[in-house]
Amino acid sequence: MTQYWIELASIMAIFSFAIVAPGADTAMVMRQAIVHGRKAAILTSIGIGVSLMFHVSYTILGLGLIISQSILLFGLLKWLGVAYLVYIGVQSLRAGTVSLDAGVGDNRSKPVHQTAFRGFALGFLANALNPKPVFFFLSVFSAVVSHETPAAVKFGYGLVMASCLIAWFVGVSFFLTMPRMRAAFERASKWINRVSGAVFIAFGLKLATEKVG
Repeated sequence: MTQYWIELASIMAIFSFAIVAPGADTAMVMRQAIVHGRKAAILTSIGIGVSLMFHVSYTILGLGLIISQSILLFGLLKWLGVAYLVYIGVQSLRAGTVSLDAGVGDNRSKPVHQTAFRGFALGFLANALNPKPVFFFLSVFSAVVSHETPAAVKFGYGLVMASCLIAWFVGVSFFLTMPRMRAAFERASKWINRVSGAVFIAFGLKLATEKVG
């Protein structure tokens, strides 16, 4: 049992840096919180966490090794991820100023209603279509977790990681939707959309340059 706690502590020591490092997931949650509100951002955060379990699951089952060694599968996943990030980026660039409390006669664009499924799917797909976690989890589990560790325990590690990831992004969602923060971001929403759009496209282009294999 002590061995498992040591393994979990080692995994979280590494994963904690990955959680707070800015990336496409962070940009996604920030934009959701600013443009669509707290509920949408939280649903997107949950989607990202569930997607992490998706990566952990196939890594444990051995499919991650197959994907990492297959030029065709890795390339397909990579270009799907590139297309998705660029699409989200273009959508952001096309969005105008958003009024979070637009009243009658306000000529600014009101926030578009977003369904719970779409909010969840945005987070899930943004993470699931990124092939980089394949190598992250393969390297972390190979370096830290013993081959003798039961699969159920490894899934438990994944659940802890996913829970921490969701908790982090939910915290970000609450912070960005505080009244003062919302008012400040509303005033800058047009530029936030432009910057976030550029960020998504940049991450897409960066992913496109990733070497296969």
